[in-house]
Amino acid sequence: MDEQLFNLSKRKKVVTETKMTFMESLYLPAIFKGMATTISHLFRKPATVRYPEETREFSTIYRGQHVLKRDEKGAERCTACGLCALACPAEAITMIAAERKSNEKHLYREEKYAEMYEINMLRCIYCGLCEDACPKEAIFLTDKIVDAEFMRKDFIYGKDILVEPIDKPIDISKRQSPEVLEFKKDPKHKHNKVFEGIQS
Repeated sequence: MDEQLFNLSKRKKVVTETKMTFMESLYLPAIFKGMATTISHLFRKPATVRYPEETREFSTIYRGQHVLKRDEKGAERCTACGLCALACPAEAITMIAAERKSNEKHLYREEKYAEMYEINMLRCIYCGLCEDACPKEAIFLTDKIVDAEFMRKDFIYGKDILVEPIDKPIDISKRQSPEVLEFKKDPKHKHNKVFEGIQS
């Protein structure tokens, strides 16, 4: 009965101590076998690259760090509508909306803007649904690799990291497929009109 309880997998093996031969006691066969495996790898194509001196070519659908885009005048596009947060399956996006003041028209494109916008990069699964849900084309995923950090709090990205610098626009043309670009050319399908219909 005890034997059946401890051998449910039927894979129990009895370990016996056998006396090693003289050659086995020198470990020479094992050493030579290990060296042969090591030397064989010298003639194979390496599976890695010498990063950061070398970088691999990214896939055309690679999704990396997010960016909050500005319009042509340098104003933030985000209106804090919350559609990206609702679309996020990982619930990684949080924001606080605020009303634009009269002297802030050059900073924010709409009357409402995101006073606080944060993405938890530890929760984010880089699915791109926030990008698809945004009616203002305010958030995109770039090809930039998210930096490694030592503290969990450093993975909470705020507007200081996410908002596009005014003097250094970030190219997001790779994230726009020909179908999306064709959709945007059609005057009948403006994102703003769709967004206004959702709000009303």
